[in-house]
Amino acid sequence: MSATTATCLQMLGVRQSASSSLMILSSSVKMDIKVTMKAKLSSSSCISFLKPFHRSFTSAPLKARNVFTKAMSEKDENNGVSGLSIDLRGKRAFIAGVADDNGYGWAIAKALAAAGAEILVGTWVPALNIFETSLRRGKFDESRRLPNGSLMEIAKVYPLDAVFDSPEDVPEDIRTNKRYASSSNWTVKEVAESVKNDFGSIDILVHSLANGPEVTKPLLETSRKGYLAALSASSYSYISLFQHFFPIINPGGATISLTYIASERIIPGYGGGMSSAKAALESDTKVLAFEAGRKKQIRVNTISAGPLGSRAAKAIGFIEKMIEYSYVNAPLQKELRAEEVGNAAAFLVSPLASAVTGAVVYVDNGLNTMGLATDSPSLSV
Repeated sequence: MSATTATCLQMLGVRQSASSSLMILSSSVKMDIKVTMKAKLSSSSCISFLKPFHRSFTSAPLKARNVFTKAMSEKDENNGVSGLSIDLRGKRAFIAGVADDNGYGWAIAKALAAAGAEILVGTWVPALNIFETSLRRGKFDESRRLPNGSLMEIAKVYPLDAVFDSPEDVPEDIRTNKRYASSSNWTVKEVAESVKNDFGSIDILVHSLANGPEVTKPLLETSRKGYLAALSASSYSYISLFQHFFPIINPGGATISLTYIASERIIPGYGGGMSSAKAALESDTKVLAFEAGRKKQIRVNTISAGPLGSRAAKAIGFIEKMIEYSYVNAPLQKELRAEEVGNAAAFLVSPLASAVTGAVVYVDNGLNTMGLATDSPSLSV
């Protein structure tokens, strides 16, 4: 299943005016007071799912004419933005973990770009050449298309392997591996320094990384090496990115990571320590929210996303079954689209979520709320 590219971004322009005249009579004074009310809503980057609210005004008891009424507000003279909008113009985002055009990382990049943010991405070193070649040859052009018809621009792609904090941590077999030979400065520390040298600062940090070499093994059969590797790549990598990017994240910035319901519920088959890594990630989200919030007013949240048939998720081996299970049993019986996670991320890093931090936000069609599978054979007995 590949991610669709339609993000619900609407340009709303509504103008409503009404006027009425009130005649006030007194013994000595007669005045006409005419009151005109105008409201206008416009936005260059408003991500929403708003539908027109139909309201009728009748001039005859049985015949009415329909008019479209939408939320309206006066223009904010301070920032030039009117209405309830997600406006990330002037913001810069670094998204770690984008290697193709069908995962959550890509969807988040698109949503932030649609809201006006400048996009930087970090791509796993062995996948860098294929990713950049596909971009250059236009293979992602359809996926890059934004709601306004333009193509998402990526200001720069950085090679990144978030398992290694600094060059001193890289073992010789990785350093000499031909998949890494053509790239340089790809440890977390080096990437943060490169971004600082190239752009000075960022406002948004997105962690879209996870890997467990023994993910198909039950926890009882997981080795120490495999377990620690899952935690290193899937949870500590977030702490490392935060540590090294923290000095260049502007005060009031925001960060997002991606988690999964296996952190708190048993998902048979999601093994190798991956469930433990996601639980650690959610715990770290709360602690980092306190520490970063007190130091620089940076907000820290994580999105618990439902199953998506991305290339990375296929490593689990039963992702299609998980997607089918979710469709059958979730409160909302529909396909979960990658852009729905992207939209939630855009909200969480925007000023609209200025009081939201340390939260696990579920974007899974409500599957996390279920305590019983509706398609369980026991229910048909």
